Amino acid sequence: MDIKRFKNLPVMGILRGIEMDAIEPIVNTAASAGLETIEITMNTEGAPELIRQAIKVSKKRLMIGAGTVLDLATLKTALDAGATFIVSPVLVPEVVKYCVKKKIPVFPGALTPQEVYNAWNAGATMVKVFPTGALGPDYIKELKGPFDDIELLACGGVTPENVKEYFAAGASAVAFGGSVFRKYWLLEKDYDDIYTSIKNYLAKVR
Repeated sequence: MDIKRFKNLPVMGILRGIEMDAIEPIVNTAASAGLETIEITMNTEGAPELIRQAIKVSKKRLMIGAGTVLDLATLKTALDAGATFIVSPVLVPEVVKYCVKKKIPVFPGALTPQEVYNAWNAGATMVKVFPTGALGPDYIKELKGPFDDIELLACGGVTPENVKEYFAAGASAVAFGGSVFRKYWLLEKDYDDIYTSIKNYLAKVR
């Protein structure tokens, strides 16, 4: 991952539970809509193969990473598949330590102030505040009070309707999953609506 490129468009898409035949249209749709960063969660069946295919189809239009990385074995599997950044729902110290050593961008999850502090001190590129949906943008604002130097990625409940509020509150980046990559749309192969949803999302960010 080119972290400067990510910070220029600090929006991360999350793909979970998708099928191989959906990779090509999803990647093409996301790239055409202007998205530049996608994680594929490692608890998706066949995740390593999905990552490889996404990288192949993307042709460098997208930065592809791995999410839900909870141990070193999964980390190494993801990196072998070509993932260029790593995301976790919690802080896994050995995963962050390995990524820092290898200069791989890593986004560990945290929620409480203590967890956010621990994740940042462990070497996080950004701390993924998850899940933010129940607490909202005001929680990010509160965290930024004492932690003004900690970069936060808001994840969970960030929608086109409230994304501006998250950035105004101090988030450095945001992530979306099911609110854009909706199961119904994926089942129906409704890539037009996914395209429109991504465009709307990014328009609010820009």
